[in-house]
Amino acid sequence: MKSRLLAPDFFNKLLVKPDIDSILSELVNSPYKPDIEQASLTYSGIQCIENALRTNLLHTYQLIFNLVHGEKFEKYILILVNKWDIHNIKTIIRGKNIHLPKEEILECLMPAGELDDVTLIEMIKQPDIKSLIDLLASWNYKYAIPLTRTYQEYLEKRDLAVLEYSLDKYYYKNALNRVSGNKYADILIKNLISTEIDIINLKTTFRFIKDRVDPKVAENYFLNGGQVLPVKTLLHFLQMKNIREIVTSLISTPYSFLAEIPAEVVEARGLSVYEKSLERYLVLKGLSTSHLDPLSIAPIVGYLSAKNVEIVNLRIISRCKTELMDEEEVRKELIHV
Repeated sequence: MKSRLLAPDFFNKLLVKPDIDSILSELVNSPYKPDIEQASLTYSGIQCIENALRTNLLHTYQLIFNLVHGEKFEKYILILVNKWDIHNIKTIIRGKNIHLPKEEILECLMPAGELDDVTLIEMIKQPDIKSLIDLLASWNYKYAIPLTRTYQEYLEKRDLAVLEYSLDKYYYKNALNRVSGNKYADILIKNLISTEIDIINLKTTFRFIKDRVDPKVAENYFLNGGQVLPVKTLLHFLQMKNIREIVTSLISTPYSFLAEIPAEVVEARGLSVYEKSLERYLVLKGLSTSHLDPLSIAPIVGYLSAKNVEIVNLRIISRCKTELMDEEEVRKELIHV
């Protein structure tokens, strides 16, 4: 499966293509050919590419899950695919909040987790967020628990972040509990999850500093379980004058690379420079597992990290081409690994 991942040269070819149609033609000459041909029966242009990429990634996760079903690695893959369940629930909630048509919400979903197509369609049919939460609760579905607990607070504040952060907190707390053992796979997955928590919290901290959010309010939106940045440290960061001061304080942590980004680059491109650097670090950490114990879950984690980056980069190129962005601008948006 790893041998079918796209080489860097392929992305260079896509970057010089003038439009979506020429990108489609190039993808037909890749392992995505069956997905593109199937999608082209119903869609065209960017919608064709988006549908094909969605289908390909879904099949990838289904294949991986089928390989480990009933085996010792199954629980770890479940932890990884549950992130798609969180993504899907958040997407439906956001769609309901702004009254998007059911079809548009469905196109944004990825049924690669425990929530399959039939289940997601039933969720989309619900008239509002309350009905959606009630449906999940009637199924005794685990992610109904945090939503039910925080729904009243959401009603009072009318802020979707209340529901979304409750999902994140519940997911990461349970994920860490499931890998609390001393097995090699437990330690490997726990390390990745803890790093991901650090990065989410750092991105949240940066946004809070930028928006001057009250630290007492911000405390409710941090996740516990970070690898090197406990909530106490994050709250200390919120007392600092600016983001650059926080970045300087990270010199002794694995995130010291943020301090190497020139100030003029940050000034020109904004907060996204730091966010993309953190995302790249997380991707590299996932990819690095490919070179660890070949008889463990490590190669699976490494492959899925590489596949996710490939899909994200293909989406970035396709969307940027529809906006007629030049090659250099598109290249800046990619996740380089």
